[in-house]
Order: sequence, then C-alpha cells, then structure tokens
Amino acid sequence: MIVPVILAGGSGKRLWPLSRKLYPKQFINLVNKTSLFQDTLLRIPENFSKPIIICNEEHRFIVAEQLRQINISPNCIILEPEGKNTAPAITLASLKLSNDNEDSVILVLSADHLIEDIKKFHKSISIALDLAKNEKLVTFGVNPITPETGYGYIEVESNNISNYSKIKSFKEKPNKVTAQGYLDSGNYLWNSGIFMFQTSKFLHELEIFEPKILNACKKSFEKFTIDLDFLRIDHNEFKKCPDKSVDFAVMEKTESGVVIPLNTNWSDVGSWPSLWDIKPKDKNNNVCEGDIILEDSSDSYIYSENRLVSALGVSELVIIDTQDALLVASKKHIKSIEKIHAKLIKNDRAELINHRKVFRPWGYYDLIDKGYGFQVKRILVNCYSKLSLQKHNYRSEHWVVVKGIATVTCGNEVFQLQENQSTYIPIGIQHRLSNNHSITLEIIEIQTGDYLGEDDIIRLEDEYKRN
Repeated sequence: MIVPVILAGGSGKRLWPLSRKLYPKQFINLVNKTSLFQDTLLRIPENFSKPIIICNEEHRFIVAEQLRQINISPNCIILEPEGKNTAPAITLASLKLSNDNEDSVILVLSADHLIEDIKKFHKSISIALDLAKNEKLVTFGVNPITPETGYGYIEVESNNISNYSKIKSFKEKPNKVTAQGYLDSGNYLWNSGIFMFQTSKFLHELEIFEPKILNACKKSFEKFTIDLDFLRIDHNEFKKCPDKSVDFAVMEKTESGVVIPLNTNWSDVGSWPSLWDIKPKDKNNNVCEGDIILEDSSDSYIYSENRLVSALGVSELVIIDTQDALLVASKKHIKSIEKIHAKLIKNDRAELINHRKVFRPWGYYDLIDKGYGFQVKRILVNCYSKLSLQKHNYRSEHWVVVKGIATVTCGNEVFQLQENQSTYIPIGIQHRLSNNHSITLEIIEIQTGDYLGEDDIIRLEDEYKRN
C-alpha cells in the first residue's frame, strides 16, 4: 500500500499580502483554478491509497473544504497543535499507519509546490518505489538551473545521476556566492522536500538518530482524540518534541538515504519573482493579473484583487494590490520582505493574519467598512450551515437579509427572515444565524459598540467544536 502524506502547514510569508497566516499560499489559486494544495492531491497516481493530511489547527476547515471541492476523501487529517518541522510531522503520519497495523510505503509531499510534467513525476515515483521497497530512504532532487538562494541543496556523491545517488549532506538556503559554487561544482541538487520510504524503516532509523522526536510523537499520539474528520494529538506532549527537519534528523545521518533526480519543472512558488518566472507574460515581460493598465513598463508583476491598477514608466517592480493592503517593491529587494513582516508583527497589524475576507467553516465574511464604534460585514452562509450559538459583551448587531432565508435565534425566540427583512441583536443576548435551505444565505451585519474585536465572541454551542 502506498499512502501519500501531504504536509500542509506552511505560512507562505514571502507571498504577502496575498498569502496571510490564516489563509497561506498553499490554499490560494495562484497558478490555475485550483489551489496548490489541491494540485498536489490531484497529481498523485490514481492507484495510491487515501492521503493523510497534516496541517495546523487554524487551517483545518480550509483543508476539509478544499478536499470536498475536488471530491477527495482522506485517510485522516492530523492536526498539529504547533509547527515542529517536517521530521515530527512525518513521524505522526507513520505512527498513524503503524497504529492501523499497516507497514506502508509513504510518499511525502509539500502542499505548496508546482510540478508541471505529471508523467515525468510519476516516472520518478516509480523509480523511488523500487528503492523504498528495498529499505532505502528516498528523497527527490532537482537539477539546478540557476544559483537559487531560496532553496536548500542536496550534496550528492556522483554528479552523473541516472537513477539514484547516495547523499553526502544537506545544505540550508545559501547566499549568492555559495549557490553559484554549488551550481559550478555539479555535485548539488535543489532539495524538493519530497520523500518516499517504508514507515517501518523510517521509524527504525528515527529511533537510532532522533529518539527524542520518536518518543515525544509516540506519547502525543497515544492520547489522540477524534474531532469530526480530524485527529487531534496531545499538545502537552507534542510541545516537548524537538523542532527538526527530516533532512537533518534522519536523511543526512542514515546509511540508507539516497536521492533520485526529479526530471521535471519544479518550483516551491516561494516568492513573487519565482511566481513571475512561471506565469505567462506580455510582450514587455510583464505578468498582469486583474484590472491592469500599463504604459512604458516592463519586467514587472502587477496583481489587482478588486480595482484598477495603472503603472507608467516602471520596470522590475512587484505591485500586489489586495482589498486591504498594497505592496510595491523592486524585484531586486523583494527577498527582504521579512523586514515588512517584522514591522507588521511589531505594530500588531491584522493584515498579517487575515484578509478582509475571512473564511469560516460555515462560509465567510467580508469586512466592508469600519470606523469608530461601528463595522459592517457582508456574511455568506453555506447551504444547510449555521454559525455558533453565541453572545457578545461589548457589541450589538443589526442583520439585513440580502439573499436567501435566514433562521434566526435571538434569546428564546426562533424566527425566519426573508430578503429585505432585518432584525436587531442586543448586547449580551444569545443568538445564532442558520441557513436551512439549498441556496446561499447572504446578509449585511452592522456592528456597533465600544469594542468590536473577534475575541468578543462567547460560544455557547458550536458544531465545529471551536472555543
């Protein structure tokens, strides 16, 4: 049995402001009409088993919804209470299969990569499978074409790889001079972060080289609970787990580690320049997405989410305009976007965490306007879905139905609102909004009060088991 394991816990910081903490790049339709996460699942060979998904607690409903959209039913969705890098994540998946009495071969994939030639990808998987069945721990390397500083590298014993080579070492993301040296030597491959091995072999090697990781994961897994479609591990035990990549925890130390070439176009889509590289361009080498007007401009990436963006006489720029944040940067300096992140964190800016449109398990809301003592949201509730039964200590709410039929709980009353009808929810009164029909419910919510933060939600009942 071959089980795909999808690591979906990344944050995509370098693609801000489109990628945010609560809706990162792997869940965004960056390249086509499906997200990178969905593309990762759709390129898995059809004869493989149901996938195991490992993701953050805060992304669980996005994962479940995107699986539903492409009609894929997972083996399970394991929720990490905090990120501990790839070695613990892979260990959790291996323990899950071991708990099911299954000694499987697992194919470990990151949820945010782009692979263009699926046939070549499947051919590489076939080569890796033969090696994995013979107790090799396999990783996939990509022949470097540029001195890329955004990728890790794998040093190999042979610079003429036909099928596979032994691994000498793993290298972290290098500076430009070092990357050029790697490229010139011919003994280095880009590290794709893709792995294949038997779970029993991996756990055996992990016990030898990183027993602390194995023990912490075992203890956290022993206390797992099932919540809807999610498998929750014990946070108190998992937080004791060392934070290490599988590269340095096992692959660099084991005598069984090998690398095979991934002979297809591959990218981790980790920055705006890397996304510019793979996108169709106009005659002046511009990538334009959205309502864009350019004049005498070249070699730029311009993205607009909801309004006209025009540029005159510019070159080598990245211009990303979302509903609540605008980024203008030179391509030359875009790799320093971490400095913007640091200032967003220092100033406690919500634009680092959420988009103006915030997705929830029942649908989403769009923060249309806000000012002193008020804010206005457009709320869409999916068919046959409902919000939690809740109350607020600091705000009251007015609801106006724009589309559909709302079932409203307000105190001890339950009633329906049709289109163009409205109601008022006083401060401190328990209430709930439900959509019991087969069309999407859309309402406008006007909040007024001294404090309007999302943490002023006291949930009394919630079918999604949120706090």
